[in-house]
Amino acid sequence: MKTLPQWLLIVFGYECRDVRIFEAALTHRSVGGQHNERLEFLGDAVLNCVTADLLYRHFPQAPEGELSRYRATLVSGEALAALAAELNLGERMQMGAGELKSGGFRRKSILADAVEALLGAIYMDGGFNAAAAVIERMFAPRLSVLPSAAQLKDPKTRLQEALQARAMPLPEYVVVGVTGEPHVQHFSVSCEIAGLSIRTIGEGSSRRAAEQESAKLAIEQLRVLWKVP
Repeated sequence: MKTLPQWLLIVFGYECRDVRIFEAALTHRSVGGQHNERLEFLGDAVLNCVTADLLYRHFPQAPEGELSRYRATLVSGEALAALAAELNLGERMQMGAGELKSGGFRRKSILADAVEALLGAIYMDGGFNAAAAVIERMFAPRLSVLPSAAQLKDPKTRLQEALQARAMPLPEYVVVGVTGEPHVQHFSVSCEIAGLSIRTIGEGSSRRAAEQESAKLAIEQLRVLWKVP
C-alpha cells in the first residue's frame, strides 16, 4: 500500500506538509484519542463555501432556491459516500475493533464524514486556496451531470406544486402505523388527494421519510393523468 503522502498526491493532487493532520482525518472516533470530528466540521464549511462559488459561476441565471438544491445534491451524504467509494477511502480508515466488526469501513455516513475531514485537513495544512483547488478539481466535472432543478425538488414539494398549478386541493398526510422500539421506529403514512381517488401509503424510518415516499407514489399515479415532471 502506498504511503499516506503518496496516496494524497495521487488521489487529491495535494502534497501534504504535516502528515499527522491527515492521519487524524482518517481516524474514526471509535479509536479514541485524536479523531476526525473537528476536521469534519471544518471541511463541511469549506466544502459548502467552495461548491456555492462553483455553482454561482456555473449557473449564472439560477435563483437562490435552485442553487441551494444543486449544492445539497453535490454535497449530500450519498454523494460524498459515493466519492469515498471511488477513492477506496474505507481501506485507509482507522477504526476501533467494534466498528470494524460491524462493517464501519463500508458505512456511508462514516465515509462521507471522512471526505469532509480530509478536506478540512487540506485547509488546515495548505490554506483555503489549496482546499478550494482540490474541491474544484473533484466537483467541477459533476456540475454538468446534475439533474434539472425541478427534478431535485423533494416529492412533497413537486406534488404540491403540481396540484396548485391545477387549482386542486392539497394532499393530506396521515400516519397510519408506527412499529418498532422508540429508537428504531418504522412509520407508515398515507397520502390522499381529494377528488382524484388517489391514496398511497409510504414507509420509512421517520415520519418525514414516509411522507416523502407516499408523495413520490402519488406523483407516479398522477403521471397517468397528467404530465408531471
